[in-house]
Amino acid sequence: MSSCCFEFFKTFSVFIVVIQLVFGVFPWLYKNVVGPKFLEASNLRQYGNWALVTGATDGIGKQFARSLAQRGFNIVLVSRTLSKLESVAKELSENFNVQTHTIAVDFLSGPEIYDQIKQQILGKEIGVLINNVGMSHAAPDYFLNIPDREKVIQDIIKCNVTSVPMMCSVILPQMVQRKNGLIVNIASVVAVIPGPCCALYAASKAFITKFSNDLGAEYGYQGINVQVLVTGGVETKMNKTRETTGDDRYTTPTASVYVESALRYVGYARQTTGYLPHSLMEISAQLMTFIAPSFTVGLFKKLMLSLRDKEIQNGSYTSAK
Repeated sequence: MSSCCFEFFKTFSVFIVVIQLVFGVFPWLYKNVVGPKFLEASNLRQYGNWALVTGATDGIGKQFARSLAQRGFNIVLVSRTLSKLESVAKELSENFNVQTHTIAVDFLSGPEIYDQIKQQILGKEIGVLINNVGMSHAAPDYFLNIPDREKVIQDIIKCNVTSVPMMCSVILPQMVQRKNGLIVNIASVVAVIPGPCCALYAASKAFITKFSNDLGAEYGYQGINVQVLVTGGVETKMNKTRETTGDDRYTTPTASVYVESALRYVGYARQTTGYLPHSLMEISAQLMTFIAPSFTVGLFKKLMLSLRDKEIQNGSYTSAK
């Protein structure tokens, strides 16, 4: 009897391992290693002549604009500061010989900005939409200690949450009409791993992640490719990452390295970090959370608070406690 039970559990264990390999490990390897690293990159030009990038004057957004212009796309640049928009537009036109169009709007304003965007892109075939605009509070901190908390709540909702479905609402109809288009929404790895002391920001990025996955399921059959990038650390102004070298450069790439990597993932993964070292960090964090959830959450909380304390010491942040 005991021998039969042992054989049953052995067979069952092998079955579970095989299921995990088939539905977990093998797809992960294809999406994060085999496809982006060894197979042919997607021909992005199949999507149309114009790309629209929000938050296009700095960091990841600016680099997406550059990388797409380098591939021959005309670029619609959308951001808040007209002088910065004009500077980036001039750079793209001179370096890549493409057309540019600038739209200066503040995503912290009301819904009227989306009517303005809609009017300014009339007649332009937007094949690629990069929803990059986003913001966070000044430093990681306890929710009740965020300075000017009630305003920050509203600002993050408007900028991070509202902007993504609203921009999709503006651009998606013409993509559906052509049955062709690419939407890339920029989220964050804190949407899928513990994010204590950045709960508001993490939740806003979790919304983007869920929205993107379900929107892709709705419109994929109509030729619309929706991808969400749950990015890790990238050397940008928003995350205040200083210039990195050596090993840090591998885990915290420049915006140009990150974006070129992320574009390789188009067509292979709907939800991805877009950068293999970040994918390895993500799966490690998720495994740690599964094995020791309390320890992992405490570890991330300690890390976030150490970042806060560093900003306080630098004089760039004052907690509201």
